Amino acid sequence: MKKFIKVTEQSSNYHHLEKMSVEELLININKEDQTVPLAVEKAIPQIEKLASVISDKMLSGGRLFYIGAGTSGRLGIVDASECPPTYGVPYGLVIGIIAGGEKAITQAVEFAEDSTKQGWADLQKHFVNDKDVVIGLAASGTTPYVISALEECRKRGIITGSISCNPNSPVSDAADYPVEVVVGPEFVTGSTRMKSGTAQKLVLNMISTSVMIQLGRVEDNKMVNMQLSNVKLVDRGVKMLMEQLGLGDYETAKDLLLKHGTVKKAVDEYKAN
Repeated sequence: MKKFIKVTEQSSNYHHLEKMSVEELLININKEDQTVPLAVEKAIPQIEKLASVISDKMLSGGRLFYIGAGTSGRLGIVDASECPPTYGVPYGLVIGIIAGGEKAITQAVEFAEDSTKQGWADLQKHFVNDKDVVIGLAASGTTPYVISALEECRKRGIITGSISCNPNSPVSDAADYPVEVVVGPEFVTGSTRMKSGTAQKLVLNMISTSVMIQLGRVEDNKMVNMQLSNVKLVDRGVKMLMEQLGLGDYETAKDLLLKHGTVKKAVDEYKAN
């Protein structure tokens, strides 16, 4: 049996933080942050396996779930909530679930992460099934809410993944496709919203972006299916149209975009006519 070491709880490499100047604090935090992408790089083979199976499942009509507690849960919700406006996929295709429910997005809900039943109950509210993939997010890799949910998924043939920051953690044992990004001790001992949170955010970016590209939601390097939900995105879409169709008039391109709703539909309709 592999040895589980809770690196995320080990003492910081820095001491007497209260005696540091603001400049020293910032320099040292930044120094630690620079180690995170290197730790993520080491985990790319694990991330690739997870992203590939997600793509396969979603191309077959499945969904992607993130489930976590605290910072990890909030990061999952952020990633899930950004997929529809960025890539034009329907709400409910990527779903973020956090221990403690909506209240926990902005406030800590005491002991919510300790439940061994609520995680699966929360997934059942969305009728999770074996077409879907469920990723457990737990920096420590020991969150009961997450681990128990993944275990219940596996009993029912639902593919599971995990993202954690400790090697050989319990959540990895509960996942078919574990991802472990070992970033080492935090600048403030045990404050996993720092390096561990950054690592999880980077991995989530990599997974959702690569999956959405595989689903055909990006053409060349453009978000051609993005929702036109604000002035900035409309302007971006107009410029995409002008570039792709060789249109010289901004207002003409804008009218075309607003008529069809997305860059992709506007391009397809324009070329069809």
